[in-house]
Amino acid sequence: MTHSLPQPLNVAQALQHARQAGLERLDAQILLLHTLGQNPHDRAWLISHDRDNLSGEQQRHFASLCQRRLQQEPVAYLTGHKAFYGLHLHISSDVLDPRSDTETLVDWALQCVQALHQPRILDLGTGSGAIALALQQQRPDATVVAVDASAAALCVAQANGQRLNLPVQWLHGHWFAPLLQQAVPAFDLIVSNPPYLADTDEHLPALLHEPRTALVSEGPQRDGLDDLRHIIHHARPHLRPGGWLLLEHGWQQHDAVRTLLQTADFAALEHRHDLAGHIRCTGGCR
Repeated sequence: MTHSLPQPLNVAQALQHARQAGLERLDAQILLLHTLGQNPHDRAWLISHDRDNLSGEQQRHFASLCQRRLQQEPVAYLTGHKAFYGLHLHISSDVLDPRSDTETLVDWALQCVQALHQPRILDLGTGSGAIALALQQQRPDATVVAVDASAAALCVAQANGQRLNLPVQWLHGHWFAPLLQQAVPAFDLIVSNPPYLADTDEHLPALLHEPRTALVSEGPQRDGLDDLRHIIHHARPHLRPGGWLLLEHGWQQHDAVRTLLQTADFAALEHRHDLAGHIRCTGGCR
C-alpha cells in the first residue's frame, strides 16, 4: 500500500485505498482520524472533510498504520487508545487490548455490589486497569484494589488511574500473593479476566501482537484452566461471607469453571453471556 499511494491524496481517496487493501471500513476510519489528529470516533468529520488533502507525511503515516493493521496489530496499539465502559484508556502492547465482551463482567460486578455501602472490590490480573477503573468510576464509594504480575502492565494501569483521577489501589504480584504480604482485608467481590487460552489454541497466531502472558494460562495441565484453578482454589480466604467471585473465561470453558467453583464450595452459581450469546462469565458466592 505504501508504494501505491498517489500524490496528492485526499481523505476520501485515502479511505478508498485502505479499503481496497483489505482494511475494514471502521478500522480505516479510526486510523485516518488518528493520523489527522481528530477524535477517532468523529466519523462525521471525515464526510465533511472528504476533499481535504493529506500531506506527504500524513499519507506515509496512514499507510504504515494500515499495513500494521493488516498484519493483525490491534487498532488500540496503533492509536494508543481504547474506549471501555465509557472510559478512554491509554493502551500499549504491554497490556491486553480490552474487549467489549469484558463489559459484561463489569455489569455483573456492579449488580453484585449494588446494595452494599462502600464495598471492597478486588480485580486480579488488571492489565490496563480497564475493569478496576470502570468499577471505581461507577462506584466512587468503593475501595478497589487491582493486582498484576507484570510491572509494565501495572505502569499502564497506574497512568490510566492518575489521568482519570480514579483512586484504585495498585499492587504488583502474582494473583493473591501481594495481598498476603500486606495482610489486606477480605473483599465483598473478586473479579478477574485471567489468561485462559491453552498454549496450543488455534487463535494464538492471530493474537501475536498481544502479550502472551495475558492470553495463555501457563501451568502443569496446559489446558487453559490453570490460572482459573489457582484463583478459585485460593479465593475463599480473601472473600467475606456472602462475597462473590466472578470470572471471565473462554466460551467453551463454562462447564469446567462451574465444576471448579462447585468443588471449592461456592454457591449460587451463575453465568453471563457475551455479545455473541456465548457463556463468557461464571461466578459464585461464598
